[in-house]
Amino acid sequence: MNTKLERLEKNVIKLEITVPAQNFQEALKKSYTKNVGKYNIPGFRKGKAPMAIIEKYYGVGVFYEDAVQFVCDETYPKAIEENDIVPVDYPEIDIVQIGKDTDFIYIAKVTVKPEVKLSEYKGIEAKKVEYPVTDEDVNSQLNIMREKNARIITKESGKVENKDIAVIDFEGFIDGTPFEGGKGENYELTIGSGTFIPGFEDQLIGASKGDTVDVNVTFPEEYHEETLKGKPALFKVTIKEVKFKELPELDDEFAKDVSEFDTLEELKQDIRKKKEEANSERAKREYEDEVVKKVVEASEVEIPEVMIEKEIDYLMNDLNYRLKYQGLDIKQYAQLMGTTVEDMRKELKETAHYRVKSQLVLEAIAKAEGIKADEEEIEKKAEEMAKYYGSKDIDKMKEVILKTEKSIIEEEIVNNKVIDFIVENSKAIE
Repeated sequence: MNTKLERLEKNVIKLEITVPAQNFQEALKKSYTKNVGKYNIPGFRKGKAPMAIIEKYYGVGVFYEDAVQFVCDETYPKAIEENDIVPVDYPEIDIVQIGKDTDFIYIAKVTVKPEVKLSEYKGIEAKKVEYPVTDEDVNSQLNIMREKNARIITKESGKVENKDIAVIDFEGFIDGTPFEGGKGENYELTIGSGTFIPGFEDQLIGASKGDTVDVNVTFPEEYHEETLKGKPALFKVTIKEVKFKELPELDDEFAKDVSEFDTLEELKQDIRKKKEEANSERAKREYEDEVVKKVVEASEVEIPEVMIEKEIDYLMNDLNYRLKYQGLDIKQYAQLMGTTVEDMRKELKETAHYRVKSQLVLEAIAKAEGIKADEEEIEKKAEEMAKYYGSKDIDKMKEVILKTEKSIIEEEIVNNKVIDFIVENSKAIE
């Protein structure tokens, strides 16, 4: 096999690959073996006709298609490896010369991973923001815990107040006509939660159990349902029940009920400690992101469009996978958000571009600094994943992961090492 490489514009390369006639003849024989059973030739049982006879009846090129596939499958990967190039898309194949007794010559045109012109990635300066934990933060968490442990009490008398829970039946009308999706029964609406259209909840304040209230509102211009955008509507709302939350007292008994601590002060200290750890991790993550962002944005690389489109595909598939747990698919989600799948793809383009560029830059730094993942690190990560999946046979699951996801694990380890390297060599500005 002989290969000639020519670099075309925009990260496209052209490989002219010459395969010796003998190799192509062997591929023709494989094609014959694969397809001989398809042909009925007079005087021969089906599948027993010689190759030359079938070629005489159906033409000399009858076995070319599969032979070409066999040859390309064998030689194209070798040509890629020999020339040390990394394709990011399927090749476009054009046949230059073909025949039983001649060398087979074809051209493979393919988009390859682009070269990165790295900026300076050592000594990067970035702001490091600290997030101190205040008494207000601790009290806010305590209030959340109180809300979760509140008693729901029904008001036997009295009016709807802010933060009450109103159990309502409602039906909406536009120009006196009910509209689809505008009706509900026994809906528990927390007043002041902002769950319904702006102005809806406020108009229920002061009403009592058994009252029917006319609620006049206007749908927002950005409402997800096209037919309701900006439309004035009347809702007939019946108050069936009024409830309120009774929050527990903040004392030692509360601490015992909701935690493993005996006193409120111990609970507060634990909340503060956990928030300090979370804030420290947040500050670290934000600093890392800022340092990496500066390196990525300053580096130069011309990214092929196909790489960006593939990353958008990945992001869309990931979203679709997560939506399945909510009983939705990507099209339904787009409709609910008042957009289209195509517009969602367009909105993801900038994100996809940055993600692809980031990966290319991190790979380039890893290559420049000789940063790699060793087998021990890869196996350790695979074992962690096996345990996370909750498999009963950790070793077997680990083996499966190493077979199917080894390259992904390796990439993740190397990326993390590169980020650590960049951060360790950066300068923090408080």
